[in-house]
Amino acid sequence: MLRNSTRLPILLCSVLTGCGIADETEVEATAGTPFPGVTTYESEQFVLGQALFNRTFTPEEGLGPLFNQVSCSSCHDLPTSGGHGAEPVTKVSDFDERTGCNLLKEDGGDLLQASVVPALRTAGILPERIPVSATAVTELRAPALYGIGLVEAIEDEDILIKADPDDQDGDGISGRPGLGPDGSLGRFGSKAQHATLSEFIENAIRGEMGLTTPAHPVEEMPNGLPLPEGSDPVPDPEIETSDLTLLSAYIGFLAQPPRRTLDSPEDQAASEEGRQIFANIGCATCHTPTLVTGNHQSAALNRKRFRNYSDLLLHDMGPELASICAPGASPSEWRTTRLVGLYLRSEFLHDGRARSVRDAILMHGGEAESARYRFQDLNPELQQSVLLFLRTL
Repeated sequence: MLRNSTRLPILLCSVLTGCGIADETEVEATAGTPFPGVTTYESEQFVLGQALFNRTFTPEEGLGPLFNQVSCSSCHDLPTSGGHGAEPVTKVSDFDERTGCNLLKEDGGDLLQASVVPALRTAGILPERIPVSATAVTELRAPALYGIGLVEAIEDEDILIKADPDDQDGDGISGRPGLGPDGSLGRFGSKAQHATLSEFIENAIRGEMGLTTPAHPVEEMPNGLPLPEGSDPVPDPEIETSDLTLLSAYIGFLAQPPRRTLDSPEDQAASEEGRQIFANIGCATCHTPTLVTGNHQSAALNRKRFRNYSDLLLHDMGPELASICAPGASPSEWRTTRLVGLYLRSEFLHDGRARSVRDAILMHGGEAESARYRFQDLNPELQQSVLLFLRTL
């Protein structure tokens, strides 16, 4: 589907009536708190899910035997539970132009587990090493989870309308949708490889903490080797569907943080100028400022306009940022990062290599190269206005 296609009924609805679409501030609250519009029951589910998200698991409760962290919040704790993380994880893959992406299942999978339970270590099994079959290795930083329930609630067609895989409009931007395991539209993960929030959560539970689930009751194998007998005494599955439902409720109802308020009128004016420049130089082509959720059973998520600053599509970012692949994404393709809550971060890009927003912009290549050049052509004062705007998001 082309990005310049139109859907007249929705267009008229937006222009003439708004179709009851809420203002973006209705989904914003202090970082780590639920959406303002949740019901009493949803709030209770949020609190129960939060407790499970923050819970420290032990080997006697199913942790491992291969794992990276002992709780969900170990990866998502900045500046609150549910935020981004400073602890990197290592991912590997093998990419071939002819055969595509190999996630190295035979060697233990694309996520390396850096820790093992005592029983596994006693049996002589050490944390996973980078397999020799890997052609790419990278570190990933955990993204903030604020507001991603809104992302799941977007209608597929509202994401696909921006896609232009063959660049038929000739603007040099060829965003295309990522794919989930079953071929459905991906919207979560750095490679847009997860289609639903529950799939995203379950993948993290299994890979990062080694907890088996009803849908995936088999433990991961260390670098593809069988587990020694007795190293995993906890019956599978180690976490129930009801637990996954609570985690989905917590993460799904996490509100978006509000915009950062600037103190001086001069900074506020410069930030507004930066917002306009951001759009004019082409950054907003991929970092789509706002999106709208579809019809949803929860009033807190139903027909909500929200700040996103991402089209949720895959874009080629050039050879300098190329590393791992995914079944639906080449090594140089990455899902456009959401910029909401950018002011809460101190490291940028998927691997944290950029230590400032300016550095992150200057590392953009591929489809983003022309926008980067336009930013570089701005005089220092106008560049600062753009950076000031971005630090309010």
